[in-house]
Amino acid sequence: MIENVNSTAASGTLVSLVRHGDIAVLRIANPPVNALSSEVVAGLAAAVDAFEADRSYAALLVHCEGRTFVAGGDITSFDDPDFSAALYNGTLGRIEALDRPVAAALHGTVLGGGLELALACHYRVAVPSTKLGLPEVKLGILPGSLGTQRLPRAAGIELALDLISSGRSIDTATALKAGIVDEVHEGKPLDVGLAYAQALVARDAAPRRLSAEVASTADLPADFFDKALADAVSRKAFYPSARNIVLAVQASTLPFAEGEAVEARLFEELRVSPESQAMRHLFFAERQAAKIPGLAKDVALRPIASVGILGAGTMGGGIAMNFANAGIPTVLVETSQAALDRGLGLVRANYEASAAKGRLTAVQVEQRMALLSGSLDDAALADCDLVIEAVFENMDLKKQVCARLGKVCKPGAIIATNTSTLDVDVLAEATGRPADVVGMHFFSPANVMRLLEVVRGAKTAPDVLATVMLVARRIGKVAAVSGVCYGFIGNRMAEVYMREAEFLMMEGASPAEIDSAVEALGMAMGPCRMLDMAGIDVGAKTVIEYGKAGGLPPDDSYRAVVRKMFELGRFGQKTGSGYYRYDGRKPVTDPETARIAKEQAEAHGIAQRADIGRQEIVERLLYPLINEGAKILEEGIAYRPGDIDIVWTAGYGFPDHQGGPMWMADRIGLTAIAERLAHYAQVRGNPFGYWTVSPLLARLANSGQRVSDWQGAAAFAEKRAAVWQGR
Repeated sequence: MIENVNSTAASGTLVSLVRHGDIAVLRIANPPVNALSSEVVAGLAAAVDAFEADRSYAALLVHCEGRTFVAGGDITSFDDPDFSAALYNGTLGRIEALDRPVAAALHGTVLGGGLELALACHYRVAVPSTKLGLPEVKLGILPGSLGTQRLPRAAGIELALDLISSGRSIDTATALKAGIVDEVHEGKPLDVGLAYAQALVARDAAPRRLSAEVASTADLPADFFDKALADAVSRKAFYPSARNIVLAVQASTLPFAEGEAVEARLFEELRVSPESQAMRHLFFAERQAAKIPGLAKDVALRPIASVGILGAGTMGGGIAMNFANAGIPTVLVETSQAALDRGLGLVRANYEASAAKGRLTAVQVEQRMALLSGSLDDAALADCDLVIEAVFENMDLKKQVCARLGKVCKPGAIIATNTSTLDVDVLAEATGRPADVVGMHFFSPANVMRLLEVVRGAKTAPDVLATVMLVARRIGKVAAVSGVCYGFIGNRMAEVYMREAEFLMMEGASPAEIDSAVEALGMAMGPCRMLDMAGIDVGAKTVIEYGKAGGLPPDDSYRAVVRKMFELGRFGQKTGSGYYRYDGRKPVTDPETARIAKEQAEAHGIAQRADIGRQEIVERLLYPLINEGAKILEEGIAYRPGDIDIVWTAGYGFPDHQGGPMWMADRIGLTAIAERLAHYAQVRGNPFGYWTVSPLLARLANSGQRVSDWQGAAAFAEKRAAVWQGR
């Protein structure tokens, strides 16, 4: 029961000191996640001042209002050239140094600076659902408020290094066993915390300071840190955070003040590093991507309680798994029992493989399979709130399917097409109800890949777009909105990337040389390996459909290699040969590819040469891709440069430490890119406009601006939405 509120804490402030008998409750209330803003940090220092000054308090309890304990710091502050963690870290030191017991009442997510706050307290109690972690590595940094020093002293070096290096969260059972939390109790966090603090006072518990403990290496091999450092350097060469984390945790074996100094130095190195700046850019870009310019915040959403999927192939089954994982009943419709059984069997096999790895229990497998049903009659889709067609990428077939769905689906149901390249507006019109239609482009394997491209048609209703964006979050996807054009954001840019990969092959570069050039920058795999894995047949059919739609340039040499590979039945990994020959899943250089490329070069009058260097490969693959991204922005296909970066990092294996293609463009320099595009136009010729610099890129380069800062597409979208909605 609250007896009185400290007079220095006004109601509604972010941090206050509240009296509960002889327990002082340091209350943080900064919704939604109690982030450590500069105001909160200052408030913490003031609250500690007040507690120190009032000797009538027997103990201090740190408690957070709302749904979570402190879930992290203010990441925007890391870009401030005058950034300093001194006040917060000093306050944590003062909390730890208090001569009366200090407890933290943990609930929700205790992350980053929140866990560092908890570790500075003498004792920690949690409700059972609490999750704890230090995820800073996902931003290319390390915990900068003594997490690398206190956590090893609390949980041991091995677990601490694992948690900080991976950024993963743990549950209370693991935290209790490791000594990170002291007790776990059911109840409201404040009630649990007060009861625990009162028990500490009753037993006259003394302060217990992690800074006074020793991070022991007694149970570790003598070469533990040497091996950890070598592993970080070899396996995560693109991430300086991996190396610095090992060194910081190793410093926990030093006296605390020395370890603190090491952590501060290593943290600052990472904070100003280009890798961390790129990853922080993506952190904010992902959150911005969920915001739709011109879309009213109060738009009423359509209920999505059941989902139907037409097509139970690899893609359809993978899509279905997303909804089953989220607890949404889903029906799969196929044209034959054999295809349906095969599709559901593949889904079960995927779940059982996860169970074998300990990621699911047998009970969870059965629960998710129970949410899935199959039918050979599309009438089973009639009561679904959302229906997704996932049939082959063929315009005529998809138009037939969409026309049927327009008749079968109930009024108000959302109809989505999983097309990767086709015109969503044409498919929307085929349904007879285009306002209900949206593109939902899942990436393969759909149950694994994070990205969902949401394609807004010319007539897509605002509530449809808003609902699908919420559904994306519900099924754990990162969603980015694209307008309608060939290939949307990702595949439109991938098309120019693959185009140049094939021209390079015809000029004499091998698939291995092409792939290794961009993989050296951190790409998960180069273009040749990527298409071999996705299926050369899929890539070739996409080009064929593009041609039917009249989108191909009048260039006989365009994607000649992939079309020839398709003719020869070299479909990639699934047939054992594509750009590479495959030994299992291992790509092996195949002389036949060189022969095919040379044959196509001769047929199209392309001269082969032996002087294609790595830098030329990188420029010819990535600079046209960046240029296409600028065109996409100028046309209003993407709302923001960051949306393009999210598409490419979440869906195409573009390295997050490079920040995505548009962020990378600014690092390279727009002027340099424009100059090299002009260079290739001159030396290779430019009859089809492949090397023509986009007007936006040229304009930004000439004015010294950054493409990452350009907001013209979002502003245009807001105006367009206002007109369309009649505002």
